[in-house]
Amino acid sequence: MTATGTLLPRHDPHLATRLARSAEQTEAGVQLRTDDVPRWLAERRRAHRFSVERIPLRALDGWHPDPVTGNLTHRSGGFFTVEGLRVKVGQGPVPEWQQPVINQPEIGLLGILAREFDGVLHFLMQAKMEPGNPNLLQLSPTVQATRSNYTRAHRGSAVRYLEHFLGPGGTGRPQDGNGVLADVLQSEHGSWFYGKFNRNTLVETEHEVPLAPDFCWLTLGQLGELLHHDTLVNMDARTVLACAPVAHGDTYARHEDTELLSWLTAERARHDVDATLIPLKDVTGWHHDAWSIDHDQGRHFSVVAVSVEAASREVRGWTQPLFAPAGTGVTAFLTRRIAGVPHLLVSSKAEGGLQGGVELGPTVQCTPENYAHLPQAARPRFLDTVLTAGPSRIRYEAVHSEEGGRFLDARSRYLFVEYDETDEYDEYGATDGYGATDTLPGYRWMTPGQLGSLVRHGHYLNVQARTLLACLTTGAVRW
Repeated sequence: MTATGTLLPRHDPHLATRLARSAEQTEAGVQLRTDDVPRWLAERRRAHRFSVERIPLRALDGWHPDPVTGNLTHRSGGFFTVEGLRVKVGQGPVPEWQQPVINQPEIGLLGILAREFDGVLHFLMQAKMEPGNPNLLQLSPTVQATRSNYTRAHRGSAVRYLEHFLGPGGTGRPQDGNGVLADVLQSEHGSWFYGKFNRNTLVETEHEVPLAPDFCWLTLGQLGELLHHDTLVNMDARTVLACAPVAHGDTYARHEDTELLSWLTAERARHDVDATLIPLKDVTGWHHDAWSIDHDQGRHFSVVAVSVEAASREVRGWTQPLFAPAGTGVTAFLTRRIAGVPHLLVSSKAEGGLQGGVELGPTVQCTPENYAHLPQAARPRFLDTVLTAGPSRIRYEAVHSEEGGRFLDARSRYLFVEYDETDEYDEYGATDGYGATDTLPGYRWMTPGQLGSLVRHGHYLNVQARTLLACLTTGAVRW
């Protein structure tokens, strides 16, 4: 029996070329000059009244501690709750701990709208205020909204441009005349969220799009240049840009794709991560006062409260809890060429808040201050290599903030650092230029193309790895 109907190519044969053209375009034919973007953001900041003020926890309006569990909850039942988490990993310098965690089971929408201008793809970016951003206003996706936001649980105004991503009536599919370039559920910070996912999507439109004052069109290459600025492109934009299906040009790699998938499966089986929600009032190792919930030794983060005014948001004023980290993170990929092909040293990262427990992360992902009390042998591998790397080995460095809607002034140094044969470890223990056979558990050399293939699926790359991958998809880092 013969099937009938029209067959389509499994992949758009022209998309990678169009994305590459957009990544090369930084000056001619752009809608807004790259050098003018920081000035434009400053103008948008002056156009609205913004303020963020620390307040006591008891001054939270609409939030209250549950009388039984102590969990911080919103009166609408939406948004998120702050609960307790007990984590057992069974290995490492700290095999078990307890902590507060953000439980936000609803899936948010992070969407960037694309449109061609003079044959070049441009992406609609928003100047969005988030209370936890170090400079309040950053470049954000076209739509960055939780389900509570876009269903208007806060009774605020409608989310602009939402119809391009969810279609009429919020059906979950873009409207006619729009094409999906990428669409995947991706995790958020596994150390601070419990099982949180967002829908990351790139949608191209053929329609004319009225340009609202707080939005601008930028090419992929312009976004790559802007990723060299500190705290300018927000986390939600970076994770969506990482999903852009660009061609990285690597046909050969140190490991076959199937071998890497088998290795990750084995890593997930090796790390027995047991994470259980518990009442916030029962969390040990933390203490409460009128202003915050803090770790007993002042490490990791605090739970604080803020009062917010934001004239450009759907709701112009509110209060909410935020997590305030105790230090600046360090997030880095070691890089090297193997037989002339660029590779990145990827780690299997176990985090209590990740569904499945383990995703692929950068070579180094930590806040050094959290390890200061531990012996040298317990420090994260390759951390000293990254911290002591000279300028000649650093291929990229910028400070980026994390999700400003939930975290207060959370920053990390993001780096690409060239690997040296004299570094403290290699994936293989010994080195012959391609790697010997003594494998270091938890690490593998992977090409950018292999990461790009995996990021098209959920549960593979964590949010820190996706920020660094965004630097590759946009051309901020080139080999």
